[in-house]
Formats: sequence, structure tokens, C-alpha cells
Amino acid sequence: MPVRPGLVAGVDEAGRGPLAGPVVVAAVILDPGRPLAGLDDSKKLSADRRETLALLIRERALAWAIAEVSSTDIDRINILRATLLGMRQAVEGLAWPPALALVDGNHTPDLPCEARSIIGGDALEPAISAASILAKVARDRIMQDLHRRYPQYGFDRHKGYPTPEHLRLLAQHGPCAEHRRSFAPVRRALQAGLLPQ
Repeated sequence: MPVRPGLVAGVDEAGRGPLAGPVVVAAVILDPGRPLAGLDDSKKLSADRRETLALLIRERALAWAIAEVSSTDIDRINILRATLLGMRQAVEGLAWPPALALVDGNHTPDLPCEARSIIGGDALEPAISAASILAKVARDRIMQDLHRRYPQYGFDRHKGYPTPEHLRLLAQHGPCAEHRRSFAPVRRALQAGLLPQ
């Protein structure tokens, strides 16, 4: 499908820093005729507000897509390359190919359209804010599902981030299949002889 002149996609990820679970990327093309109030960096919004906005974004955006890259793939190609891969997959998943993608951060993925990275873009560009919200909501749901499979790690609370609680539970139980073996705390747990769950 040819690129649509004038369409701009915002692209952002959730989950680069956690020790477990996938990295999730969203791409969003907002509809100028259906503006959304209250868009912001997802980290600045409450969970309830993110859920409400995510529903509105999915209803009102011209196009949106979400991609996830597994912990296994993160270990295989590294977190940066996994994030860039997810960004490409999300943009390619849009129903309307954009002419330009605005990407949060300082790395620009190889995309089928022009791409520009913007540091702090999730607080500056509404389309990136929308992508940030969709990615965060989608990843939080994945981590809730993982909590039901592996309740001993508290994924529902820390979402896989290296909090003191998570590090303590990792040391107590050893890593599960969703832990990223290439990340130092998980690698140390394995080297200490803790067997995967």
C-alpha cells in the first residue's frame, strides 16, 4: 500500500527496562478532526486515566497498531534491536502507511517512511503520547496475565521492573521462562545456581 502524504504516526514503547516480559511498541495516527484532550506521557497518568484514554485512542485514531517482542527475542538480539524491531512492526501494522513517523527517544528505526526521533517526545507530540499510552496499557495487561501464570514474582505490582521486591523474589525463586536472561540480575540469579521455574 502506498504511503499516504501528510499522515504522521507517533511511535513509542513500553518495557525496555524490566527484567521480564516483552517490550511492547505502539504506533498511532491521530485524526485531526477528532482531537483528544489529556494526552501526555503515559508515566505521568494514573492507570485509570491511561485505560480511559487508550479506549478513546482506539476509537478515534485514524489508525493504530501494537507489536510485542518477546523476552526470548530480546535475549537473542538485545533490547535496543528488539525495540527498533517492534517499532518497525508497529508502523508496518498500521492500516494507513504514514509519510512520517515521530519516534520517542534518540534512536530512529529503519522504517518504510521518513522517521524522526524526538527526545521526550511522549510529552511533546500528541501522537507519540497516544502511542505511549497504548503501549503501556497493552504491556500492563500482558504483565497481569503473567502474574496469573507466575504469582510468586508479583508481576501485577512491579510489571517486571527491577524493584527491590522483584529482585528479592527473583533471588528467592530463580527466574521463570519470561525473565530476560541477558539482563544482569537474571544472569546473576542463574549463575548462583537458581533453577528456572
